[in-house]
Amino acid sequence: MNEPRHRRIAWIDATHGVAGDMLLGALVDAGVELTLLQAAVDAVIPGTVRLVADEVTRAGMRAAHVRVELLAEDQHHRGWPTIDHLIADAADRPRETGETSLPDRAPTDRRRVTDGVDPAQVDRCALEPRAAEWARATFRRIAEVEARAHGVAVADVHFHEVGAWDSIADIVGVCAGLVALGVERVVASPAALGQGMVRMAHGELAVPGPAVVDLARGWPTLPGPEGSGELTTPTGMALLRLGEPGSMPEMTITAVGTGAGTKDLPGHANVTRVVIGEPAPPRADVDPPEHGPRTMLACTVDDLDPRLWPGVLDRIVAAGADDAWLIPVVMRKGRPGHVLEALAPPHAADAVREVIYRHTSTLGIRSWDIHRDALHRDWVEVDVLGHPVRVKRGLRGGEVVGMQPEYADVAAAAVALELSEREVLQRALAACPTD
Repeated sequence: MNEPRHRRIAWIDATHGVAGDMLLGALVDAGVELTLLQAAVDAVIPGTVRLVADEVTRAGMRAAHVRVELLAEDQHHRGWPTIDHLIADAADRPRETGETSLPDRAPTDRRRVTDGVDPAQVDRCALEPRAAEWARATFRRIAEVEARAHGVAVADVHFHEVGAWDSIADIVGVCAGLVALGVERVVASPAALGQGMVRMAHGELAVPGPAVVDLARGWPTLPGPEGSGELTTPTGMALLRLGEPGSMPEMTITAVGTGAGTKDLPGHANVTRVVIGEPAPPRADVDPPEHGPRTMLACTVDDLDPRLWPGVLDRIVAAGADDAWLIPVVMRKGRPGHVLEALAPPHAADAVREVIYRHTSTLGIRSWDIHRDALHRDWVEVDVLGHPVRVKRGLRGGEVVGMQPEYADVAAAAVALELSEREVLQRALAACPTD
């Protein structure tokens, strides 16, 4: 039996683009068995698709490409409530007996095919609750974007491209694959969106399409090569939003997978990489990275659409800032405004400054050098009614002077336990050791 996989980090390199099939291929290349993904998809839409994996090259780079072959007539227009119900129902069914293990490395055969589980066993299949939660959140995010684009209620959204069975297979398969690898945290690079034109269900549109642009709000993006067409799909962008933007975290790498898109573009490797790793242990004998010289940047803005501020703050942090925040102020002539402040390491100050100029209406930025003192930090994992919750502790001279549960863990446990997040938070703090 393989060692248990838990608390891993997945870093997604989307600098060449990202799509559902590309992420699926990357996870298979990283070691997830195709039969495991097939079982997860069959739990949601039994007897409708078959997953096929091939080894291909894209601009000379080897990668895995996963195709979704339809076994029945596809239904392109499906409402979000229907999809949400299918995924929730799959998570509620009893899990198939037996054990599914993952290899220590990806299989080396060039073509892998699975015909799915025996139809007589479909009712015994189950989707891991965590995978179902991620898949439902992904479809919900797409539904909200579609609702805004078409001016309808979310419950009335009928998907087109992303409602087809192949897209359901991509989303469910990616979420199941991440859970199978023990991933608890997802971090991703800026996404290359592409340039040119693409044909959608409603006609020809400029790249990036409206759904991708809306899903990418607050996420750092790249244009991609001129004339490359669509490099990031709505499904791929929505799956990226399961995580947070950032560079590769400090970790011990355990697996790497490269997934290919359908197109092979000259001079552009149409691939997505996924790097899996174990979080680096805390280093209590050195100053934490938050400690030391910093640059404070500030500006005052009174004419920016307030709906844009969350995206601006996310972009500033993605550019390397430690933190960014807004302070409401009253300006000359009684005008309401905000002071935007960002705290950044000196090496990231120019990148943060560029983001502020590009994404706000300010005409000038004040900056000054400061020194930041920070507590040492470590992480402990506590049990809340059978669900793990990580707690970050602040230490000074070896003494715990503050602790804060990880909100994502609190939220996940609250959903699973059907408790309020406030109660889970209190239980996690009560269970956290102080020595």
